[in-house]
Parts: sequence; structure tokens; C-alpha cells
Amino acid sequence: MVDFFLPYVHGDESSLSILAAAKGIGNVTLLYSEGMPSVEGMRSSHIDRLDSLDTLRMMAEHVTAPYLALSCDVRPFRLGQNALHRVAQVMDSTGASMLYADFNERVGESTVAHPLIDYQLGSVRDDFDFGPLLFFESASFKRCVSEMDESISYSALYDLRLRLSEQSLPFHLNETMYTVLSAEKATSEEKQFAYVDARNRAVQIEREKVFTAYLKRVGAYLKPGFTPVSFDDNSFKVEASVIIPVRNRVKTISDAMRSVLSQKADFAFNLIVVDNHSTDGTTEAIDALAKQDARIIHVIPSRDDLGIGGCWNEGVNHPQCGKFAIQLDSDDVYSGEDTIRKIVAAFYEQHCAMVVGTYAITNFKMETIPPGIIDHKEWTLENGRNNALRINGLGAPRAFYTPLLRKLQLPNTSYGEDYAMGLTISHNYPIGRIYDVLYLCRRWEGNSDANLDIIKLNKNNLYKDKLRTIEMMRRIRESR
Repeated sequence: MVDFFLPYVHGDESSLSILAAAKGIGNVTLLYSEGMPSVEGMRSSHIDRLDSLDTLRMMAEHVTAPYLALSCDVRPFRLGQNALHRVAQVMDSTGASMLYADFNERVGESTVAHPLIDYQLGSVRDDFDFGPLLFFESASFKRCVSEMDESISYSALYDLRLRLSEQSLPFHLNETMYTVLSAEKATSEEKQFAYVDARNRAVQIEREKVFTAYLKRVGAYLKPGFTPVSFDDNSFKVEASVIIPVRNRVKTISDAMRSVLSQKADFAFNLIVVDNHSTDGTTEAIDALAKQDARIIHVIPSRDDLGIGGCWNEGVNHPQCGKFAIQLDSDDVYSGEDTIRKIVAAFYEQHCAMVVGTYAITNFKMETIPPGIIDHKEWTLENGRNNALRINGLGAPRAFYTPLLRKLQLPNTSYGEDYAMGLTISHNYPIGRIYDVLYLCRRWEGNSDANLDIIKLNKNNLYKDKLRTIEMMRRIRESR
């Protein structure tokens, strides 16, 4: 029914005994690192890496059942009641070439649910959470593996998934099919930033190659070439405005505002603080600083249904907004006194409609903490807007040419609104980059990006996948 391929750590027989007790299972092949001893009576194969093309070819040669299962995790697990029967039944009914399912995790003495999200056209980021167990229809698996590029070293599983999705999108079975017996894993923040880790640079370059080839096959690739950007609108009273949307950040808002007011530039700029009906003293803190500096514009929207994107629209549509609108979150600060000057200079030097800088993750003492500097070097002028679909963010601080932003308008959400605008702008216009650290992203217990629970993380990822789906659908329609 199902042939199993299982990474094996010497001395860990827990998963083996569990699999052996499962009814209806096909062959089990243990995947070893070179030099490890085998398990008596079990078929095994030495592999270099789980995501290498050689490993997938070995699996294609050994599979005999209609379906195969691959564990991508060395943690032991227990299959649920009739799990393999149910998986095969659903794959047979739907014709799915790939399936993944919800699961449980053992945390101490407790069992915690780990729900997953549905795969859609835009679920192309390379860190999509399928859970540890992947199920494949064997014939489709073999065909896709045979078509893969010989040069792939680190991204065979990613390439496989993209190729299979061209036949049918991976099917999410939202039933609990198994329990992982150990929940030790990276935090949501560690996973979020793994793709910008310098140690993973070679992997990321290869992933870009694989993903770009996929976009070309499905008609969603954008060739280099941009609509020219002209900064000839001279109706603005100031050159730049920093926009800070805020709600209930009395602990941090004054620091953020002071980091703007301390900026040095040879042009006029102001600060627009969009106070989204704060109730914790934030409003009073803004007023106190506004009385000291006429450059501060304190906006309290008439609407009470605004997210961060909606607050940004209030700021950018304000009559005193400058030619360039520059982002600062209410709990962060600029790294120095020249951030605004560098950003405005980048617009003119790089002739772009949007500028994205580099930031560092710090604690409240301004000490850099892991993962450190986030520079998003995967962005290039030639292929950045294609590669942007593969990742989960574009970096910070972000800045926009105001006339274009007023035309486009941000979605009224409190997550992903900046990514949505980056994708929209980059479809036609160049995005400029600054690789100096301009921004300190401070982590604290009230930070909205702190380690998220699975429900919030799923909601955020589902939304960004939807943004990618919208952009890919637009590209495919235009290519046709």
C-alpha cells in the first residue's frame, strides 16, 4: 500500500517498532548517513542529504507500492488508527500526487495539536510547513524525479514539490494522521529568518534557480525591464515623511519618535503619527512631544476599523505627507541620524519607486541578538521580484514614492500589508536596496513578531500565500 522511507539515528528504534506494528504498511527503507551501522532485518540505504537528487532517485528505484511516504524528521512518531489506509483512500479518490496531513506533538506529558494550512497556487515559499511526513503517488514521484536538473544539490525536495504542483496542488488532509513523540524544534522566529542566515547562502542561490525555472514553466516569470520612475511632482511641501502607525505602545512610542526627530538631512521632513485610538497613554505621549516640535503631525483617524495598512493610508493621504513616505514601527528605532538622508538619496540614485533597507534584531538595550542582521540579499534588480515570491518578506525599513502609493493604496490589514505593496510595486517598478543597517528592530514581550502560537502563525502564512497567489494569477493571466 505505502512504502516508507525513514531517516534513522543509530540507537533510536522507537519509530521502527511503531512502523512494524502498523497494518498495511509496505517496505520500510532506513536512510542513513555514511558510516552508520545498519539495523538487522531492515532494508537500508546510505544518503548524503535528505533533500539531494541522489536520495530521491534511490527512492524512485526502490518504491514498489502505489504510494510512498517520506519522513523529513528524525523525531520518532506514531501513526494514527488506519492512517495509511486513510491516506491511500484519499489520494486514490482525489488523484493527488502529493498529500500532507495534520498531526499532534507530544510536549512533556501533554499532546498538542499541530494544524496545517491548505496549499494554494501561491504557497511557493520554500519553508511551507507540510509537517514531518510527506506522502506521494509513486508514478508521479518517479516522473518528476526523472525530469529534475542534475546540478541540484540542496533543493531536490523543493523542486519535486513545485513540479508535482504543476500536475495537481499538494492536498491537505485536515485530519490528524500521526503523533510526533518529541516537540523539540526551532521557534517560529528562528524558522522565519532561517532563509537569510549567511550559512545558508549557497542553498538560497540554488533555491532561486529552481524557483525561477518553475515560474518560467507556469508562465509567472517576469523578465527584467521596468516602468521608468519620474520624481517630477513638485507639489509637496516637504521632501519626506516618516509614518508611524501606533496603538497602545506607550512603552516605546517616544523612543521611536525621538529617533525620527534626531535625523540630520539637508531637506525638510516631518513625522506623521497615526494614533489608532490608543487607550494606554500613547495618545498623551504623542501630544507631549508634538508640543515641543512642529514637525510632528498627530493623526487620530475618524474610522475605528483600521489595521496597520489602513493607518498607513491615512498617513500617506494626509495633505502634509512628503514626496517620499518612510516606514518606522512604533516599537523600533533608526540606527543612526542619517537613515532618512540615505533612503531619499537611494530613490534618486537608483531611480526606484520603493526602497528597502537592512535591519538588525536587538533587545531593549540595543544589543544585537540572534538572528542578527537581516539584509535580504536574495533581492536583485534582475530577478528580485521573482525571488520575492519565494520568501516571506522584503526587509525594512521600507519607503515609497508617495504619488504611486496614493494611487495603489495598501490593504487594510495588520500583517503583510507591506509585503503586498512590495509585490504590487515590483510588478512594474524597480525596488531600490540599501545594505547598510538603517533600523533596529527591538524584541520585547509585547512585540507583535514575538514567538507566535501555531494558530497565529498559520493565519499569517495563509495570508501571505494568498498575496502570492494573487500576484501569480496576475502574471499568468498577462502571459496568456
